[in-house]
Amino acid sequence: MEALLRSVIEPLILNPEELEIRMDVRGREVNLTVSANPDDVGRIIGRGGRRAQSIRSIMKAKGAMENKRVNVEILS
Repeated sequence: MEALLRSVIEPLILNPEELEIRMDVRGREVNLTVSANPDDVGRIIGRGGRRAQSIRSIMKAKGAMENKRVNVEILS
């Protein structure tokens, strides 16, 4: 799941080497925390948060396939 999130975000940002994704699994719940270079956070979130919402939708769909509840948090 972490690899999917990384493959979605890396093409969007200028400093992919500074991208950090932490995954915390508790039973059926998966929490993914994304931190990146401050210049790239805006690129991840997008205008009005549309890109962030799309990323969350992709990850929730993947979680549903694995019978998991997925939360994505983007740290700024």
